[in-house]
Amino acid sequence: MKEAAMPRIGLVALVSAAALGAMAHSAVAEQSYMREGDIVDLRVGQRVLVDDGSCPAGQIKQVIGAKLSQNGVVRTLSCVPRLAKK
Repeated sequence: MKEAAMPRIGLVALVSAAALGAMAHSAVAEQSYMREGDIVDLRVGQRVLVDDGSCPAGQIKQVIGAKLSQNGVVRTLSCVPRLAKK
């Protein structure tokens, strides 16, 4: 009986860690700025929203730290749909 319980405990730990990571990721994605120039310490993989009016109605600019170069973090920009506030 103990042998069957061990994989289940590992699975619960894995699912819990994934959920925690998803919550941390969503917290980072919630950051919003009025100007792209206000983002000073963008990390690789970090996603930040910029509400500067450069995207069409109903969308907002998303800045992603794409990769690390000799000059710092390379940013990619795209317009994504705005999420409705709760």
